[in-house]
Amino acid sequence: MSDRPSILFACIHNSGRSVAAAALTRHYGGGAVDVRSAGSEPGAGVNPVVAQVLAERGLPVTDHTPTRLDPDLVQAADIVVTMGCGETCPVFPGTRYEDWPVDDPAGQDADTVRRIVDDIDARVHRLLGALTDDVLAPDGRPVSN
Repeated sequence: MSDRPSILFACIHNSGRSVAAAALTRHYGGGAVDVRSAGSEPGAGVNPVVAQVLAERGLPVTDHTPTRLDPDLVQAADIVVTMGCGETCPVFPGTRYEDWPVDDPAGQDADTVRRIVDDIDARVHRLLGALTDDVLAPDGRPVSN
């Protein structure tokens, strides 16, 4: 891994799950991690209910534009977290992959999306906790190799 670990969150439309995961990771990880998100079939914009739920947490995502998942993004990441994009994510040796079975927020009401974002929040905490053990000092700064 580089001095600052890079995490890529990938889902189908890059408008819900991956956006929430990236926003939460940026929030909790501060500048200690590099965070990106992408989708195998990018949508037109952020799911409005996901945007509402994240805004309730003080995490606005109105400036996010869905990005296409491409091999360069995957290859540049130390960790790739997939959420429902199946076999469309390229695989490169030396990259750590995790698949999070997270419900799709598309078409869901705000209470359901809050539950989904809570699930993602818990998973982000576990991921960052593992990174703290692996590559981050107790103060959150990258450990130099």
